[in-house]
Amino acid sequence: MKTIDIHAHLIPRSLWNAVDAQKEWYGFRHESSGAGLGTIVGNGARTAFNTPKVRYTPEERMKDMDAQGVDVQVLSIHTPFFGYHLDAAQGKVLARDVNAEIAATARQWPARFAGLATLPMQDVKTAIDELEHAVTKLGLKGAELDTHVNGEQWDERKFLPFFKAAEAMGAVLFFHPQPQNNFLRDRNPRHGLFNSLGVVLDDAIVTATLICGGVLEACPDIRICIAHGGGPACHVMGRLDRGWERLPEGQRTPQPPSAYQRRLYYDTVTSSEEALRFLLDQVGAERVVIGSDWPFVPWKPGPGGWVQGLKSLTQEEKDRILWKNLETLLML
Repeated sequence: MKTIDIHAHLIPRSLWNAVDAQKEWYGFRHESSGAGLGTIVGNGARTAFNTPKVRYTPEERMKDMDAQGVDVQVLSIHTPFFGYHLDAAQGKVLARDVNAEIAATARQWPARFAGLATLPMQDVKTAIDELEHAVTKLGLKGAELDTHVNGEQWDERKFLPFFKAAEAMGAVLFFHPQPQNNFLRDRNPRHGLFNSLGVVLDDAIVTATLICGGVLEACPDIRICIAHGGGPACHVMGRLDRGWERLPEGQRTPQPPSAYQRRLYYDTVTSSEEALRFLLDQVGAERVVIGSDWPFVPWKPGPGGWVQGLKSLTQEEKDRILWKNLETLLML
């Protein structure tokens, strides 16, 4: 049984090289914490690490994948390091650095890794150029994106040329929020809610924005996956439909929002069988793909083993989730 994981993060080797040399990495700096891995500080946020896996070499990563029963990981940068806060020129240099590393790993071990680029989305034209470079020159499968760009939402007209370009390239866009910059940090920093709740609310917001803002209508063949099962987005489609019906002056789509939810893909990082079963019933097994959030979420006996053990799923649903959907989507 194959397992292809779309949600596997990478902390760039160049960042760790800068840490070892006691230098900054594109404005990010390291604060030591004794025997631990320390904290990366930058863009007004602090990113602490709680697992030594963040420094794994590709060889160590593959051993961990074997232990977890994962055949292929789709690598993407850890989200605090998108670099959208940088100027466009520096953002492009960061992206080239990271994308070259991901591409080199996928080229060296093509049976074990594929890759998603990071892009300097603070400048749309530069981002389009970098996506084209990543897809056509480096062989990456698309890009990972934050759920907003420095507070700007993805249904702003300025981003439509980017979506059109991604659609034309057949690039897969994987949306993943930044826990470190989550809005719940300001509203209620207690109980870890910024991560457990705030992240999935951001997933739902970007899902609703892409649908209600007309991005999927304007780009019918675009290929987009939302992390963490899209959060509660599919659960609230009825409310989104009601808003669409009651506010016709605000409609940017000819159909209600629920008509578009099956145009997106969603990963399995829902954290419960009940939530995953609901998602499957809403969007169909052909729109759900496995994710692990490596290396930050522990899975026993691995993300594929977790799916295989779910009694409410048929074997055909499991096969689609584990490998069939992503093999087709990513053209592996």
